[in-house]
Amino acid sequence: IKEYLDAGGYKALHIALSGKPEKVVEEVMNSGLRGRGGAGFPTGIKKQAASSRRTETNSYMVCNADEGEPGTFKDRAIMENNPHLLIEGMIIAAYSIGAEKGYIYIRGEYYDSIRKLQNAINQAYDSGYLGNDILKSGFSFDLELKPGAGSYLCGEELTLLESIEGKRGYPRIKPPFPAEKGLWGRPTLVNNVETLANIPGIIEYGSNWYRSSGTERTPGTKIFSICGDVRNPGYFEVEAGVILNDLINDLAGGTSDGLPWKTVLLGGAAGTFVPWSYADLSMCYERLKERGATLGSGAVIVVGSKRKLIPLIQSILRFFRHESCGKCVPCRLGTTYIYERSLEINAALPGERKRILDDMVNHAGQMAKSSLCPLGQSPILPLGTIQRHFSEAIATE
Repeated sequence: IKEYLDAGGYKALHIALSGKPEKVVEEVMNSGLRGRGGAGFPTGIKKQAASSRRTETNSYMVCNADEGEPGTFKDRAIMENNPHLLIEGMIIAAYSIGAEKGYIYIRGEYYDSIRKLQNAINQAYDSGYLGNDILKSGFSFDLELKPGAGSYLCGEELTLLESIEGKRGYPRIKPPFPAEKGLWGRPTLVNNVETLANIPGIIEYGSNWYRSSGTERTPGTKIFSICGDVRNPGYFEVEAGVILNDLINDLAGGTSDGLPWKTVLLGGAAGTFVPWSYADLSMCYERLKERGATLGSGAVIVVGSKRKLIPLIQSILRFFRHESCGKCVPCRLGTTYIYERSLEINAALPGERKRILDDMVNHAGQMAKSSLCPLGQSPILPLGTIQRHFSEAIATE
């Protein structure tokens, strides 16, 4: 904590606590910060919805650190390298909505992250940044770590709340949303690790400073997790709107074999495939949406020119089948059906392979319309983009 304080840490908290909670909400709204967990929902709107119920008792602040999306490891980087940045962001966010209790719901396998975060929480208590009457402001806030039990589904905010309450990780039907009826039925603000880590900078330097980087509709920086067939896999923080091929070539060292990549899976298993013709793609929410792709969690999984796509699709669908909670019929039966259909492709003739792929996409589309939570709504993203860009490649592999 001494190193964090020497670098200007907790200065933003002093600024926030010296003003009204509404000022924090206003500054975050003006910054244009979008959630960095996957959906890209405007963070200020979430805060505004939760803060509108500030007069109610027992509201909660929750950090979603259940980083279970395959190919994603950017939150881990923050928690292990700069845990106090996350804690400061959480305290400021809690102050803005009047929450006096917070939880960091963290992936149970992140042993180092858990150890370092708990150490940082203890230091923050000892230094007066957590607990009663923080910095003699009259505001009190307690923070607790809650390790998850390994469910991919608990990365979804309402399912995460069920898990914190000690229940099975089943999705809730919404509305109501967490800002209305969240943890134990009280108003709750749920933000991702990277989202919260942006808040101290916004409060200290202002929304105009934050908007000076990135794009108009996706301001600020973004951490990308790059892995797969590249020479230098890792996590890289750059301005939102960076060109996809610059990420791969300039930061990740290019492909492993030096040849042009075949495809990139953006956003992890619940993401979209893009072909080589999308190499000039601007990595921001608005440009990606225009071209039928997603930013998601910031995962960039590079698939080399010699790698086959069918085993990759089968691996993704096996993952979804395994992670389905089974609560709703479309997902429980659908994930098994499309995975088993994908296994039939290996022995099928080219024409039949296309028909199998079309059938899988059709079923995935029906799942997306009728499933209760994002897991059942996800397979259509990789399958639909594989069909759009690589149906001929699938037929001839």
